[in-house]
Amino acid sequence: MKLRTLPLPLALALALAACGSKEATAPAGATDSAAAATAAQADPAAVAAQLEQLYSEFWEASLELNPIQATFVGDPRYNDRLPNFLSAEARQQEHEFEQKWLDRISAIDPSLLDGQARVSYDIFVRDRRLALEGERFPGWMQPVNQFRNFSQFFVQLGSGASAQPFVTVKDYDNWHARASVAPAIFDTAIANMREGIASGVVQPRVLMLKVLPQLESIIQDKPEDTLFWGPISKLPADFSDADKTRLSDSYRTLIADQMMPAYRRLHAFIKDEYIPACRETVSLSALPDGEAWYAYNVKLMTTTTMTPAEIHQVGLDEVARIHGEMKSVMQQVGFKGELKDFFKHLTSSDEFKFASEQALLDAYNALRARTEAGVPKLFSLTPKAGFEIRPVEPFRAASAAGGSYQGPSEDGSRPGIFYVNTYDLPSRKTWDMESLFLHEAIPGHHFQIALQQELTGIPKFRRFGGETAFAEGWGLYAESLGKELGVYSDPYQYFGRLQAELWRAIRLVVDTGLHSKGWSRDQVIAYMLENSASTNTESVSEAERYIAIPGQALAYKIGELKIQALRKRAEEALGAGFDIRAFHAEVLQDGSLPLDALEAKIDRWIAAQKS
Repeated sequence: MKLRTLPLPLALALALAACGSKEATAPAGATDSAAAATAAQADPAAVAAQLEQLYSEFWEASLELNPIQATFVGDPRYNDRLPNFLSAEARQQEHEFEQKWLDRISAIDPSLLDGQARVSYDIFVRDRRLALEGERFPGWMQPVNQFRNFSQFFVQLGSGASAQPFVTVKDYDNWHARASVAPAIFDTAIANMREGIASGVVQPRVLMLKVLPQLESIIQDKPEDTLFWGPISKLPADFSDADKTRLSDSYRTLIADQMMPAYRRLHAFIKDEYIPACRETVSLSALPDGEAWYAYNVKLMTTTTMTPAEIHQVGLDEVARIHGEMKSVMQQVGFKGELKDFFKHLTSSDEFKFASEQALLDAYNALRARTEAGVPKLFSLTPKAGFEIRPVEPFRAASAAGGSYQGPSEDGSRPGIFYVNTYDLPSRKTWDMESLFLHEAIPGHHFQIALQQELTGIPKFRRFGGETAFAEGWGLYAESLGKELGVYSDPYQYFGRLQAELWRAIRLVVDTGLHSKGWSRDQVIAYMLENSASTNTESVSEAERYIAIPGQALAYKIGELKIQALRKRAEEALGAGFDIRAFHAEVLQDGSLPLDALEAKIDRWIAAQKS
């Protein structure tokens, strides 16, 4: 079931929670509630109430069908379940699930709805239709790449460092039951990839070569040496000796006899059978029906009707604009030479390197305090949930982004997490940290995602779903608030903000270049190195990310440009009456929206402020 999960690399970045499904049976009373809604068409309040009931039933059904999603939102009821989300049966059940809910809501006339009721209706219908439209494209034949794959996801869950709880004996038994299903998913993935080989739907070779060392870092001969042993090494002291012994023995058997053999089978298949059959091309459009597939991804990720060609030109224009601002910073610090010489200085000079991983983490914690002090000037609406700063786990660091965010649980038992990548420490620059923190933590993803989850006036499918263009657009917009928040006082840090914005503009150029203009991986890397202050490590990792998840990188800049345009529109319309705190509250208080819905909402807000 394709719940519109929030992106990234949240811990749901693997989108596994958007893949799983079991048999979709109608909830009790579903037929009656639909009939009642149809009978109540003349009464707007009754229609809205019936829709709220429908959304509630949908959410409950979706959690049962998608137990991983339930775990991540903090609902423990299904923590022992793991459907084989890669199976043909799951795909058919997913189709039936989406069609059923689309049919149910289509029986209700939305013409009498307004406000939040109409917004929820439109988003629900749009999500169902997009999910059904996406069935045309066989992503299930490509279940593994270096950026998103279930084998890493299981390690995150089973290590005890993610959403899967390990507090009670039942928690430990739940993970054992869930993990026992995992080997079947490995075998289904292998079967699916074999179908992909036969159909010409395979991953680029350059990506799959990166998967092998990832798997090798997970595979160990002794269960005690695996990351899956983490929960056993931290057994709570209040467990009985009998439980400690039982759990240790059962986990040892699970890891040695089920998990490690599954990882070895996947590694052997990829190495010996899949990589020899992989393609040398990197464009999604090189696959059967690939041009339509990319166009679908663009629509899905940007929530616009923009074409790849239009987005490519926006990217080129933004790159040129930001280069101009960067030259001003270069003059401010007195650097002599060309912009590319300045880039080289910033990426090679020792003065911009962290002395150690701990020094990097300490710097982020100090920045946190400075940023929090400036928040009241710009925000009246802030989340109750807190967040932690953690380094990215070593087993996934080489291919992970520089930073990412995982949202908190609904019940407050798990805070949000800002993951900082310390891999290849010399490539992590001091001037990069302020913009990254503003994007991933506050006032970026943590504010937007945690606030959304805390909302009470919208259905849960909106509280725990989301649009990539809104979420990542907000994250990038949050970076632009640094000076107003009291950071970016150092011109090099402001340059870091421009570099981060430039990076997102470059994404518009290279993602569309890769997937609609025939650019090669080497062309993309060369373009990034030539036009930004990026290291080779960053450029390679990012280029391969765009190859792995076509279209996702477009969401950031497209979303940010929309929010910036709406702020400018409000400032011009309201003049001295413009309140930045009120504007930010209006953008955030209804959760993630498609960009056209956000624009309509802000226009209504502007009109109300003027009246």
